[in-house]
Amino acid sequence: MTATLGTALITGASSGIGAVYADRLARRGHDLILVARNRTKLDAVADRITNETGRSVVALTADLEQAEDLRLVEQMLRSNESISVLVNNAGFGAVTPLVESDVDTMEAMIALNATALTRLTYAFAPSVVARGGGTLINIGSVVAIIPEVMNGVYGATKAFVLALSRSLRHELGARGLKVQVVLPGATATDFWETAGSPVEHLPQEWVMTAEDMVDAALAGLDDGEFVTIPALPDVEMWEAFEAARQPLSANLSNSRPAERYRRTSATN
Repeated sequence: MTATLGTALITGASSGIGAVYADRLARRGHDLILVARNRTKLDAVADRITNETGRSVVALTADLEQAEDLRLVEQMLRSNESISVLVNNAGFGAVTPLVESDVDTMEAMIALNATALTRLTYAFAPSVVARGGGTLINIGSVVAIIPEVMNGVYGATKAFVLALSRSLRHELGARGLKVQVVLPGATATDFWETAGSPVEHLPQEWVMTAEDMVDAALAGLDDGEFVTIPALPDVEMWEAFEAARQPLSANLSNSRPAERYRRTSATN
C-alpha cells in the first residue's frame, strides 16, 4: 500500500456521488472519513473500500440536519490534522414548484445544502490553511446558473454554494486552499427519488452515471479547474460566461444612479 496523501472527509458518502468519491479518492491514496446518516449503507461502503484498497476508512454516522451531529463533524475537521480534503456532498433537492412546496421542507433544504456546508467549510478552511493547505470540493449543480429548471429554493441553495466557493477561492486561494465547485447536471442517483421524480422519468440522454460524473470532476480537479461542469462539451462556453460577468464589477456601485433611471420631475 502506498503512503497516504492525507485523509479525505466526504459527506453524504453512503451512496451515489459520495460513495464514488470515496472509492476514487481511496484508490488515489487517501485515507477516508465517511459521513452519512445510514449506518448500514455507510458500513458497507467502508468495508468494500477497505477490502479493495487497504486504506484506512472511518465510518461516522451523523445527520447533518441535527445540530449535535453537525458539531461533531465540525470538531473532527478542526482537530484531525490528517484531513487534507473535504468533499461537501451531502444535500437534497426538490422538483416541485416553489408555491407547491412545503416551506418546512424548504427550510430543511437550506439548512443542509447551505448552512451545514458553510459550517463544515468554516471548520475546515482555517485549520487546513494553518497546516499549509488542502483541497475543498463543493458539490453544487448546474441549477446554480439555470435555477429556472427546478425548484427555486434548491436552485438558490446551489447558487449559494457557487458564490461561497468563489469567495473562498478569492480569500484563501493564495494561502493554500484549493477550491473546486462541481456543477453536475442530472446524475443517476437516488437524489431524484428523494426529490419526488424518479430518474427514470428524465430523458435518458440527460442522465450521467455517478461514476462518470465523479471521474470527470476529478479530471477537472487535476487540471486545476475552479468550476467543473462535467457535461459541458465546450469549456469556451463557460469562459465566455465568465468573461461577460467580470466587466460588470467596475460598474455595479456608483454615487449616482445610471442615466436611464434619472427622471426629470414634472412641474406645473
